[in-house]
Amino acid sequence: MKLEQYLLVVEDFLKDYLEQSHQDGYVLGLSGGVDSSLVAALAKSAVGREKLMCIMMPIDSNPSDLEDAIKVAEALNLRYIVMDGSKSFHATVDEFARQGITLDKMSLSNLKVRIRMTMLYAYGQTHRCLVLGTDNMDERYTGYFTKYGDGAADILPIVYLTKGEVVEAAKIKGVPAALAERTPTAGLFEGQTDETEMGVLYKDLDDFLLGKEIDPKAKERIEYLHRISEHKRAPIPMPTEYIRDYEK
Repeated sequence: MKLEQYLLVVEDFLKDYLEQSHQDGYVLGLSGGVDSSLVAALAKSAVGREKLMCIMMPIDSNPSDLEDAIKVAEALNLRYIVMDGSKSFHATVDEFARQGITLDKMSLSNLKVRIRMTMLYAYGQTHRCLVLGTDNMDERYTGYFTKYGDGAADILPIVYLTKGEVVEAAKIKGVPAALAERTPTAGLFEGQTDETEMGVLYKDLDDFLLGKEIDPKAKERIEYLHRISEHKRAPIPMPTEYIRDYEK
């Protein structure tokens, strides 16, 4: 199946799922990155502009991230609002500090992502909207997403697309090339990039997932990331079911 054909399958899926859910629309965190841009484009094509709300949620972010998100929204003619989550983030950090607890760098980064997801679900519940996830195939396999952050969603439209396919698909759906090809980053701290944080190139990840031969060190790194992130993909662990003894 050609990529263009698969995108139509995804759009049909989004349309049908919304109808079956008896909800009124979708809500999406639009970051300016290629993944959320593609999901926005697919959702708009599937259910129409009025049934999709995009929310931009800068939290001490690089101003260019918000600028890129707005460029995407304007290029695709999306409805959007901007909600600054910085106050919520700092209030939480300050509360930990009052207890004598200093959060480490990773906790701080994940806190930002979880605050954003809280905002999306608050909007979604109020307006009867399902939360769109933006994880792609690479991120899902390696666990490169925040548990109960961007990993929390009601639906994952692009989870079977590699990063390279996401970039190609975004261009097909009208995302400006400069934005589709920008360096992947979650914008959580200065200088952060996906590839640096993962320790592997998306090109190697794509090739690995497509069954191609890659550098043994890259393969080892990918398999390691997959192993240590299994808890993110698995159902919540539960003990053996409690079988009750009822009196007769």
